[in-house]
Amino acid sequence: MTKRVRKAVLPVAGLGTRVLPGAKTTPKNLLNVVDRPILSYVVEEARAAGIEHIVFITGRGQGAIEDYFDANPEIEGALEAKGKTDILADVRRDLPKPGQMSFVRQMAPLGLGHAVWCARDIIGDEPFAVMLPDMLMMAKPGALSQCVAAYDKVGGNIIAVEPAPEGETYKYGIVALDGRNGRLNRMTGMVEKPPLGTEPSNLFISGRYILQPEIFDLLENQGKGAGGEIQLTDSMVELMKAQTFHALEYDGITYDCGDKIGLLRANVAFALARPDLADAARAAIQELL
Repeated sequence: MTKRVRKAVLPVAGLGTRVLPGAKTTPKNLLNVVDRPILSYVVEEARAAGIEHIVFITGRGQGAIEDYFDANPEIEGALEAKGKTDILADVRRDLPKPGQMSFVRQMAPLGLGHAVWCARDIIGDEPFAVMLPDMLMMAKPGALSQCVAAYDKVGGNIIAVEPAPEGETYKYGIVALDGRNGRLNRMTGMVEKPPLGTEPSNLFISGRYILQPEIFDLLENQGKGAGGEIQLTDSMVELMKAQTFHALEYDGITYDCGDKIGLLRANVAFALARPDLADAARAAIQELL
């Protein structure tokens, strides 16, 4: 019987170099998509998937992330006094209950694998989710909910994937499959940025994972890989020798909010999806075009 996925790791320590200067004083994952920070959407996705505890892996200068998920008595009191209950509800919607969030400092930028390893003591001996917050996924049900449903069906480790743009598989981590039948298929390998024409499929790893806790022992003893960093992919390849991995081609659209145009596309898409803003957003876009 598989253990339930209750915890998620969100690595948020990146510098956001692709969205500078916007990320110079504001952590990139607190940049807005419409009227909410990127992290607000990701946390909402996690909660909808049944996640009970979120572990943020932060870096130097990112105290604003912890502040965002804390109460602000001055703002809340002012809104309450003025009877602005709708805005007050929006301000409070992301607040956790006591003990539902942890913040761990990644002392050095040693890569995604190292960031995940920093959460080991909080995760313990449980399967857990990893959510890359730059990748904002528009899906119903949410991308992580789809991953959890797949995990409940087959167990093991689940990697969310999606088709790479034509001719761009060399930009991504690509999965190899033991056949392709439907959206959920067993994996046989992963290749990081394969040269064009050598890719084992057109499906790239898109930012949502469910992993077994044995990954921590592998990360602890793993040397540096590509870019001089501890790569999560390297340990997943090693873990695949002992455990099953399945690739889930999730049903939805991914917006890379660590990229300026990706962030712009996310703002447009999420504004158009809002019943209260869609008409005005469409009119504003058409006027500009």
